Amino acid sequence: MTTFRDKLESFKLLISVVRRLMAMALSRLGHLRPALSRSLPALLRSPLEISMSRPGFWQKGCGQCGALPLSLSLFIFSFAAKGKGQPQARVSINSALVEDIINLEEVKEEMNAVIENLKEDYSRNLSIRTSPGALDHITVTTKDGKFPLNQLGQISMKSPQLILVNMTSFPEATAAASKAIRESGMNLNPEVDGTLVRVPIPKVTREHRENLAKLAKQFTNKAKESLRKVRTNAVNQAKRSKDTVSEDTIKLIEKQIQQMVDDVAADMDKQLTTKTKELLG
Repeated sequence: MTTFRDKLESFKLLISVVRRLMAMALSRLGHLRPALSRSLPALLRSPLEISMSRPGFWQKGCGQCGALPLSLSLFIFSFAAKGKGQPQARVSINSALVEDIINLEEVKEEMNAVIENLKEDYSRNLSIRTSPGALDHITVTTKDGKFPLNQLGQISMKSPQLILVNMTSFPEATAAASKAIRESGMNLNPEVDGTLVRVPIPKVTREHRENLAKLAKQFTNKAKESLRKVRTNAVNQAKRSKDTVSEDTIKLIEKQIQQMVDDVAADMDKQLTTKTKELLG
């Protein structure tokens, strides 16, 4: 099936051939070169190219020749085949041409940051064998605010079966630290001994593996919520330009944003599948 993009490429090729032929003719008609050189560029410009150079084209299009506005311009997006049994049409916007409306590169960076945070959560909290580092970023809630456990206590490995958290520097936060460890979702049952919190490392049982797999899904769902917030903010930003650009343009940008979200969400699902298989063994 011939796509719109294929037609465009054929048109460009035709223009290139015509220009080469005209150049050859000019080399043989030197006395006509000045006149033809002035008129040739205008003669070979398509209505679309002429319209694109007019002020306001990229926002509303050309009413005189029917040239396409930004939302349908061949120069900023392409479609994959669309039809029964074929993939859904995809959009690929040249971000430079819509930067006055929204910075798609920044949106992409925000989405990538969400998935990077998810990977960190996996690495930090979903180890089969509990290590001192796994406790570092457990959040402890105190009367003075929330703090990572490693800022309140000294965490060390006493033996392969026991982790110690020394709370001498902040003894008043010992109970809160013990509670945070217990509620971390890591299947840990700390024991308080003065300002020392003993954390026995559980054996790697099937139940423990399944609990970690459930925790992985919770982290993924939380990341998807953050991803949806990025999408909502980006769409709202694009809609603020509805008075200066066409409705089709806004819809096209929304489709691009949703496509980016879908791609990142699919990546998250792959990460979850891989992690779940690793945890369950």
